[in-house]
Amino acid sequence: MDNSQAYEAAKSRVEAKMGFYTHIAVYAAVITFLVLIDLVTSAQSIWFHWPLIGWGVAVATHALFVFIVPNQFGVTEARIEDEMRRQQAKR
Repeated sequence: MDNSQAYEAAKSRVEAKMGFYTHIAVYAAVITFLVLIDLVTSAQSIWFHWPLIGWGVAVATHALFVFIVPNQFGVTEARIEDEMRRQQAKR
């Protein structure tokens, strides 16, 4: 992997992480707003937990793919490089 490929891979990872941080910030702001609306308008009937759980699952899934699951693009890049080396060796 040369410098431009390493740079692109690092840039992709940073963009994925920044996308997650944006997602979680919007989630926290919207859920806070929904909790306030729910408690002010209908304290007897609590409903904010439904979007909290539903969207929370989406945020957790996003975190899983950004931080825990191995970068599938990196695996693909490594395979492409291996194939290119094999093709050059045949020449």
